[in-house]
Amino acid sequence: MPNLTTAQARRIVLAAQGLHRPRLRAPSSRRAVNSAVQRLQVLQIDSVNVLARSHYLPLFSRLGSYDRKDLEDLYSTGPRTLVEYWAHEASLVPPALFPHLRVWQRRTWMGAAGVPDALRQALEAAIRELLDEGTPLPASEIQRLLGADTTRPEDGWGWRWTAAKRVLEDLFARGEVGSAGRTAQFERLYAPITQVLPDASLATAGPDRTDALAVLAERALGALGVAPARSVADYFRTPVRETRAVLDGLAGAGVVETVVVDGGTEPWYLHPAAALPRQARGRALLSPFDSLVFERDRLHRLFDVHYRIEIYTPAERRIHGYYVLPFLLRDTIAARVDLKADRTTKRLLVRASHVEPGAPGDTAAELADELRLLAQWLGLVEVVVEDRGNLAPSLAAQVGTLL
Repeated sequence: MPNLTTAQARRIVLAAQGLHRPRLRAPSSRRAVNSAVQRLQVLQIDSVNVLARSHYLPLFSRLGSYDRKDLEDLYSTGPRTLVEYWAHEASLVPPALFPHLRVWQRRTWMGAAGVPDALRQALEAAIRELLDEGTPLPASEIQRLLGADTTRPEDGWGWRWTAAKRVLEDLFARGEVGSAGRTAQFERLYAPITQVLPDASLATAGPDRTDALAVLAERALGALGVAPARSVADYFRTPVRETRAVLDGLAGAGVVETVVVDGGTEPWYLHPAAALPRQARGRALLSPFDSLVFERDRLHRLFDVHYRIEIYTPAERRIHGYYVLPFLLRDTIAARVDLKADRTTKRLLVRASHVEPGAPGDTAAELADELRLLAQWLGLVEVVVEDRGNLAPSLAAQVGTLL
């Protein structure tokens, strides 16, 4: 098998992810937003809003300043070029992927298994009838209109959903109800899936599972450029063994190529459209939910960085902070910063800043400039560096020249 160096594999991945070149300083267009999303194939959604909703950040990382409404219109206004469904997690994906994702949808924790059959059937019928009237509705309004019991169970995992919410989420997971967008409070707006998809035939398409997995694997590999099977599987959360089998089939058919990285024993797969730039010159703050950092083992293999999200770690045990973004500088993860948007005072707070071993000498200056651009995009007027982390003194000195 052909051999790639780690540096070559790293540049291929950065190019595939759209992170290998400097961004334009001028605001990006809706066309550029759509093009970036189609390159990535998936934008993970998360409710944490300490900085900005997670699905907005990957596009800023790749495009710089852009109008968030341009992204919102892609998934909330028909004909949609993005729809929400279960992919890596709850995510925005191209509509063409919907039937392929649905046949591999295995998340049962949000289903209605614990709801008595008679109640489940009655709620399903009532929800369908209500949504068929044509107005997308959030779960809270559906419960109100149905007069459903809003009592939450006293125990249970997560949000302790009501019966109506469980049935609604079950319909969403089965692909019978979709999301027409989100409210200002980030509530999903439910609608019949045929009203959400730009092509109603996608709602009833039932592709063969192996064929569907081959489509997902090829799309994931295209977004990654080069990756081992477990990274390809992680992109859309498909089973590793089955994903490896379809990748081997694609390699046997000459659709993708099998390579090794620095003589390793594990095969990696190379997409035919992957580019190998001579150098990587990009710069970006990466959301904890960015597709470049989805698969932590691959991140460590390529960038020699151990990265873990610490949102769910007790405060006294956190090492780097609550909402920590890796800082990509050219072809290295040079630093990481714990960020918070204080919208009341219009300040971007750098709660902690840490430089990585061997980081380039201009890391503090480049990071300061990136923080200024991020603050401007978020409508904040000041960057404040707090005194925590080994990069804080030099970063504060650089930020001070930018205010």
